[in-house]
Amino acid sequence: MNAPVNESVINPVAEPLAHVFGEPVLALPSDLYIPPDALRVLLESFEGPLDLLLYLIRKQNVDILDIPMAAVTSQYMQYVEAMKSSRLELAAEYLLMAALLIEIKSRMLLPKTPASEEGEADDPRAELVRRLLEYEQIKLAAFELDQLPQAGRDFLWAFAVFERELVDLLPEVRAADLKAAWLSILTRARNRKHHTIATSEISVREQMSHILRVLEDGRHHDFVTLFDHVQGVPLLVVTFSAVLELVKEKLIRVSQAGFDPETLAGEAEHAPYAGYAPIYVSRPRGVHERD
Repeated sequence: MNAPVNESVINPVAEPLAHVFGEPVLALPSDLYIPPDALRVLLESFEGPLDLLLYLIRKQNVDILDIPMAAVTSQYMQYVEAMKSSRLELAAEYLLMAALLIEIKSRMLLPKTPASEEGEADDPRAELVRRLLEYEQIKLAAFELDQLPQAGRDFLWAFAVFERELVDLLPEVRAADLKAAWLSILTRARNRKHHTIATSEISVREQMSHILRVLEDGRHHDFVTLFDHVQGVPLLVVTFSAVLELVKEKLIRVSQAGFDPETLAGEAEHAPYAGYAPIYVSRPRGVHERD
């Protein structure tokens, strides 16, 4: 029995007609239907007349500085006529470029005058070449930009929601106010007379643990109450060093209330804070006691 005749149209050229899912297509199916406006896809593949011209030049593998105007103009006009015959709306810029190509082609066919032969004659293609080179550079730059990762296309922004308890934070303590409070404490300590002098080893770590125990109730304590003026200046220095070390390790927080000179003036309990607002020390929430 004879095999059925394949009615597909075989492509005589070795190159495939197209590639579908990576596989070359060498024959057109007999039942292939091409709609009348199929060339619209071809038109949309070019971004303008310069893009079409650049495609025709690169397709022929010619030097862009020496454009064969006859061949390029002929192919360009074939494209324009194909668009017209397919009843596709052609942009005015394509027709304007067609007129420019015909003008350049006509100027190149004119004989050179003796004056132009002696000196350098202006090339009618120079302006077109300049525009094509600029367009090619812009197109290459746009391609390189498009290869960069884009939000929404190549990746999405991740947003993490943290539920935090709103806590009223007191203003941060200025270094000048902390210095003034320390000098005030030293002044009060020097004004006291000690009748007995006893030497003892004072550890900063031990004083840090003592301060943490004082603050473990979670309340805001007056900065001045952390210092025992009766024990003398050495203990004050160790206590102040312990406070700074705890602040550095974020085990305690030093804050300051609003400063109102008129309100503080004349109040005996605020006498140590002359010139600055009261300073408070507390433990941040979630911080466990230091071992």
